Amino acid sequence: MTKLARFTFNHFGTNCYILSDEQGAAVIIDPCFTSEAEASKLTDFIATNHLEPQMVALTHPHPDHIGGVAFAKRLYNIPLAMHSADGELLAIAPAYGAQMGFNIEPLVAEIDLAEKKTLEVGTLRIEVLHTPGHSKGGVCFYEPEGGILLSGDTLFAGSIGRSDLPGGDYDELMRSIIEKLLPLGGGVKVYPGHGGDTTIGQEMGTNPFIGEVLDGGFNKDTTL
Repeated sequence: MTKLARFTFNHFGTNCYILSDEQGAAVIIDPCFTSEAEASKLTDFIATNHLEPQMVALTHPHPDHIGGVAFAKRLYNIPLAMHSADGELLAIAPAYGAQMGFNIEPLVAEIDLAEKKTLEVGTLRIEVLHTPGHSKGGVCFYEPEGGILLSGDTLFAGSIGRSDLPGGDYDELMRSIIEKLLPLGGGVKVYPGHGGDTTIGQEMGTNPFIGEVLDGGFNKDTTL
């Protein structure tokens, strides 16, 4: 049985998740803590539940999502997994983060998610869905056994991620949502990078951005 834990950290209210299997093998997704108190919440949970983190995985490397990556890598001696199309964002993260109030250490990703369709963590088989639009290398993580989608900043409850940041593209973002996320099925539970959870079905019925595209097509190509 897949287990999911969520933590909300930093002044941007960013969600960090831990996915784990019954034996305790775990992946830390978007470790975004920025203080000792926030770090302790994560590490205490891991210790109390006897988890063994195997890797850090990023939906994308914007500064509000990566404040705790270097700490987690050192503490647990684990690699960082990220899509290489976001390599430039990772490189500028320390300077970009300083402008946003984040202290980001230089980072190197050891695992390229562009080369991975699935992450194997213990008994977990987590599908990697490349969903560009918020960033060039943005990904979502789908765990089919539990029907869990970690959508990063691609899809929110009632909204979508920004596409006006470097590497963003609105039509690309909507195509990612329509073509890669909606086909997962209405019952899939969605856990975004910010805000509360939702389902694919809920977003198909009420999300105004999705409704607009389903009714009228994409800006650059009106054929769905």
